[in-house]
Amino acid sequence: MIKHRKIFYMISGLLVAMSLGVFIVWGLNPAIDFTGGSLLEVEYSQVRPPMNIIKEKVDAQNLGNVLIQPIGEKGFLFRFRDITENEHQALIQTLGEVTQKRFDSIGPIIGKELTRKAWTSIVLVVAMIILFIAYAFRKVSKPVSSWKYGSVAIVALIHDVAIPVGVFCVLGYFYHIEVDILFVTALLTILGFSVHDTIVVFDRVRENLKKGTGKDFEDTVSQSVRQVRGRSIKTSLAILLVLVSLLVFGGETTKYFALTLMLGIVLGTYSSLFLASPLLVTWQKWQERK
Repeated sequence: MIKHRKIFYMISGLLVAMSLGVFIVWGLNPAIDFTGGSLLEVEYSQVRPPMNIIKEKVDAQNLGNVLIQPIGEKGFLFRFRDITENEHQALIQTLGEVTQKRFDSIGPIIGKELTRKAWTSIVLVVAMIILFIAYAFRKVSKPVSSWKYGSVAIVALIHDVAIPVGVFCVLGYFYHIEVDILFVTALLTILGFSVHDTIVVFDRVRENLKKGTGKDFEDTVSQSVRQVRGRSIKTSLAILLVLVSLLVFGGETTKYFALTLMLGIVLGTYSSLFLASPLLVTWQKWQERK
């Protein structure tokens, strides 16, 4: 596994580069949680009217630029500016015999505040993770310094978060999928799961170093990965089963939350076994040559 690390580096590097590329070019499609505005989801009891008829009815309400998206077999999702309750009721009446499934309205000031708090939360979580790893591995010094364990873990975190962000950039551009506060919650959860899985592997490396297991550092890391590989994969599969159920049977609001977590769980397990651990070996070998 460790001896094939260059292949894993190429795969991870390509995926992260593609994710950064689509993020720069397309960016994420923010929901009203961050931009402010109103979101209305309705469902018709009978056959759903054609899109052009619905658009004419909505345009007559003078709500400005309105994004209309079909949902399921009989529903529509509308996104538009922040509206009053009178405008809300008038729109419902215009649409005809519909059942309102969801209506959210957030002002622009609250949206900006949520955006600021979301970024602050992510930065704080990363900072706390760095401090925790530095403390947990403070007594490890040979052949790899303790701070290098933390640095490698942060590389794995970037990998595990960047790729789901890239996937949602693609989904937002082609399918108008929006990211809301649940998406940020999922990213924070991914950060926690990823560092947990990585530390499990690193902790086994630390134990084997103390025992003198392995011919050299590469062999020690390789044996450590083999020892925890089954546990990591089984744990991830158990979590994925729950998330698949949430994805299939959950509502529209939790579907993409579950999808984000599924991506993060798979990537977190992959990076812990095939990226973070090999990076320790590569760093140690580079240090020896230097």
